[in-house]
Amino acid sequence: MSYRTDFRAVGYPLRLYSGKDALSNLPAELKRRNAKRAFIVCGRTVSRKTPLVSRIRDLLGASLAGVYDEMAKESPLSAVIGARDAARAADADLLIGIGAGSVIQATRVVAILLAEKDPVEKLITQYPENAPAVSPKLLAPKLPIINVLTSATSAQNRAGSAVKGEGLDHRMEFFDPKTRPVAVFWDSDALLTAPLSLVRTSAASVYWRSVMNMGAETMSPLVEGDRLQALRLAEGALPRIADTSDPAPRIELCAAAFLQNRDADDGGTITEKHWVGRVVYAFAAALFNQHEHVTQGQANSALTPGVMRKLGARDPEAVCRMGKAIGVWHAGEPVERAPERVAAALTRKFESLGMPVRLAHLDVPRESLSKVLEHSLKNFNADPKREFVREREMLSEVLQSTW
Repeated sequence: MSYRTDFRAVGYPLRLYSGKDALSNLPAELKRRNAKRAFIVCGRTVSRKTPLVSRIRDLLGASLAGVYDEMAKESPLSAVIGARDAARAADADLLIGIGAGSVIQATRVVAILLAEKDPVEKLITQYPENAPAVSPKLLAPKLPIINVLTSATSAQNRAGSAVKGEGLDHRMEFFDPKTRPVAVFWDSDALLTAPLSLVRTSAASVYWRSVMNMGAETMSPLVEGDRLQALRLAEGALPRIADTSDPAPRIELCAAAFLQNRDADDGGTITEKHWVGRVVYAFAAALFNQHEHVTQGQANSALTPGVMRKLGARDPEAVCRMGKAIGVWHAGEPVERAPERVAAALTRKFESLGMPVRLAHLDVPRESLSKVLEHSLKNFNADPKREFVREREMLSEVLQSTW
C-alpha cells in the first residue's frame, strides 16, 4: 500500500454502548445532556411487535415525553413532518431514534425541521442545471440525538440524511453535522429483535461497501485500518447471522458499519471515486426509493454483478484491488480478468445469503428502469459534480444489462 499522507481527519464526540444490557446506560446519557423530555421516533414494528419501547419507557420513566411510531420505509416526508409535529407538541428536548437506516435518518431530519425556519425545499441539496450540486448550510442549533440500533447501518452516526418526497425525481437530501448522535447503542437484545430478513439485507449492504472501499488507489494510514477491519468483520459475520439467538455477528456488523463511517471521517469517501461503486450506489438509491418492497441490500446485490461486468474496465486497477482483497485476483495476473472474477465472487457471496443477483429477481417492472435512471442522476454522494448527466446513454445501457 502506498499511503496517502495528505489527508484531513475529523473526530466527533460520541459515546457508544455495546452488548448485554447496554441500554441500562440510557438514563445516564439523558442526565449528561440535562434532558427531561426525550422523544422516541420509530416504526410500528418496533413499537408494537418488540418490547423495546416498553423497555425504554421503564428505564426513563417521566423523562420520556412521547413516541411517534409511524415512520415508514425510506422515511416519507409526510411521516417525518408528523414526527416533527408530535415532538414539538411534546416539547421534546432530546430525540431517540430506534431502528435501522430509515428511522435513524428520519430522526436527523426531524431535528432539522424542528430547528430551521426555511421551507423544506430550501433546506435540501440543490441540483442546478449543468452545475455541481449544492448542499445548504443549516446553522440553527439542533436537539441532541441518541440512536438505538436494531440492525447494522451506516446511518448510525452520520450527518447526511435522505427522505422520500412526493413528486420529486430524486430523494430529498439533508446534511447537517449538528445532527450526528451524541450516543449510539448496540444493545444485544435490541439487535436480536430484528428479523433475519432485515439482518440479511443489512449484512449484504455492509459487505458490499466493504468490498467497494477496497478499490481505492491510495489510503491514509487511518483509512486502511478502518477498511481492512470492516471487511474482516463483515466476512466473518456473514456465515453466522442465521443464528437468531447470537447477537455477536450482529454487533460485529454494527462495528463494521461504524468503521466504514469512521473511514469517511478519516479522509476516505463512500465509493472512493471508482465507477462501479458510484453507479451501483446511485442506481440502488433510486431503485429502493421508487419500489417500496426493495431494500438497499437487495438493490446492491442485484445490481453489482452486472455493473461490475459493464463498468469494471473503466477502473481496472480498482477492480483488481477489490479482487485481491477478497482473494479472487492476484498480482501478475491479467488485469482484464479481474471484473469477471470479482463479479462471479460477489454473485456467489450474495447467493449464499439468499440475496438477488439480477434486477429480474426483485419483482419490479422493467419499464420502471427509465425512471430509476432519471432518479439516479441526482445523487450527491455518488455524483456531486454531475458527471452522470453526460453519461446518460451509457448508464441506461448498464442499467438494462443488470436485468
